[in-house]
Amino acid sequence: MAKRAPRLAAGRARTLGLPTRGTTNPNRLRRVDRWMTGTPAVLRALRAPADPLLIDLGYGSSPVTTLEMARRLGTEVDDLRVLGLEIDQERVAAAQPMAEPPTLEFARGGFELAGRRPNVVRAFNVLRQYSESDAAAAWQTLLDRLAPGGLLIEGTCDEIGRRCCWVLLTEAGPSTFTLACRPADIETPADLAERLPKSLIHRNVPGERVHALFVDLDACWANAAPISPFGPRARWVETVRLLVERGWPVLDNRRRWRLGEVTLDWSCVAPAS
Repeated sequence: MAKRAPRLAAGRARTLGLPTRGTTNPNRLRRVDRWMTGTPAVLRALRAPADPLLIDLGYGSSPVTTLEMARRLGTEVDDLRVLGLEIDQERVAAAQPMAEPPTLEFARGGFELAGRRPNVVRAFNVLRQYSESDAAAAWQTLLDRLAPGGLLIEGTCDEIGRRCCWVLLTEAGPSTFTLACRPADIETPADLAERLPKSLIHRNVPGERVHALFVDLDACWANAAPISPFGPRARWVETVRLLVERGWPVLDNRRRWRLGEVTLDWSCVAPAS
């Protein structure tokens, strides 16, 4: 008999979700950490409260990425508390020796966020194993548990963090979509499609907006080929500049593009149905 999908939006304080594979590596999430420290909306959400709480949901077999996030965001936000949550109790026990209460803690929890009301949640490589409908339900479960004005950052990356995609969500739903990569490690921007979050990965087909984005990105990448002698980073910057010329709602600037990023309004990639 097939395993029944978890009830994601239960109204009780019980652990919700399924264990992840647990794969993790040092610096795997450095690109999203860097984006968080450079994004005003994220910093506002963490700096506004007197006692800000940032949750790292599903940190995996090692808490290394939680420790790195706590260090990087802690330099930007005073009195920041970071909580790493894992559904696997053995992973929590292994992380406990590295806790530094009250600044950094680890606990067992899933989509119910262990009953906490965080200001920001980072959930990376957590929803890939779910169906698209269950992933959408998980989004809503997480959003319902945020503190007022809170944010959810949900996405996916490869094993060493050189190809990443994520969505920023507010209490009202998806807000922005970000692609981030090491330009030297891609042949074309379409290489990032395999790391799309669950909400988009099955939508990379003709007729869907995210597919149109990759078609235009690849075309701009090809047109930026004359910039190649200046390096892959310069070619990426030129690619995004050409994308803007095509009318795509790019929200960031050249400084972010030089980091191998581009952030767009969610509406330009939202599923057609």
